Amino acid sequence: MEWVRVVVLAACTLVGQTAVAGQLPDDAHPVSRNRLPPIERQDLDQSRHEAFDAVMRAEGPSASAALRLHGSGTDLRFSGPVGRPLTEVAILITAREIDQLYEWAMHELDGLAVGVDEVLIDIIRHREPLDGVGGSEAVIMEVGRELLSTHALSADTYARALARLGQTNLVDLIVLIGNYVSTGATLTAFNQQMPMGWRQSLPLPFALPDDIHPDSRNRLPLRPGPYRTSVNALYGRMASPGGIGPGQIRAYGKGRGTLEDRVGRRTMMLAILATARAHDSQYDWTMHEPLAREAGVEPALIDAMRLGERPAGLAEADDALLAFAEELFDDNNVSAETYRRMETALGVPDLVDLVALMGAHAADAAVLAAFDQRLPEGVEPRLPTP
Repeated sequence: MEWVRVVVLAACTLVGQTAVAGQLPDDAHPVSRNRLPPIERQDLDQSRHEAFDAVMRAEGPSASAALRLHGSGTDLRFSGPVGRPLTEVAILITAREIDQLYEWAMHELDGLAVGVDEVLIDIIRHREPLDGVGGSEAVIMEVGRELLSTHALSADTYARALARLGQTNLVDLIVLIGNYVSTGATLTAFNQQMPMGWRQSLPLPFALPDDIHPDSRNRLPLRPGPYRTSVNALYGRMASPGGIGPGQIRAYGKGRGTLEDRVGRRTMMLAILATARAHDSQYDWTMHEPLAREAGVEPALIDAMRLGERPAGLAEADDALLAFAEELFDDNNVSAETYRRMETALGVPDLVDLVALMGAHAADAAVLAAFDQRLPEGVEPRLPTP
């Protein structure tokens, strides 16, 4: 499709294409149409040329993939140039803003182990003001809170973060935040509870759910071992309990590569639109709406979703999916009834992979919002956003 080519070029590297500067914010580049300059293949080390080429070959909107190319290309959690203490701060602020208890518990231990101040962790835990917090930690916390609560990042906040962290580190941290939004979606969808004997350390209401398995501590049975675990150096205890967590949940899927063959393109597009709507993601919605129409999502349903509505009389599978997305991303808690409806409609493997798809688009929404990715020139916005 010609518009796909336009999107990829606008986001990556365009020779000869221009944009009207007056249509863009002051901090947007007229070629990339976001806050980062265009990137050329030769700007990247050889190990990342394949990733660049994949973006250029993509058959669909790929601005978020292009934005990620501005990062370090390293293992962001363990070996990113920004350093472990700051990556753990970014993960903790993400877990807190999406009320993800399991994610928080795992990374509270890791944060302490790599030297994050306990007072700082408590400020994140209780959503206290940042008075007295300085340096890069304060910038990361401000970015995470604003981005995840408003689905946007103001020009002033972005400028402060860029000045403090530098472009590569800022991209890495935003991508990391998106990654843990995606992980959090999997944990929340399948109601992953704390390992047996571990305390809940976020100040949230708690009632032990009755739809989890006692061994896996989530909605899916425990998979056979052996399990890969890690030990926290500070406490000498398991930091990754065997058999539970996001990796074990995702192992129930068959892979996103075959998801379309199993659930159909229409269901996938409906899930993408529902995710984009929940995150006010103008770019993701607008670029996928035509694809959703081609896939058979009814115009009347698209129009209702655009306004944040769930019309009466929907087919059970559609109604369940929209309820699921709303609870997952707006409430940070999928009810037992809504989960049951989705498992009945899709089965466990397809639901696991569909949640992974939705999590990936939630991650994209964070990256697109942070760098204020605008639509290609001449493409009209289709989503009413704040």
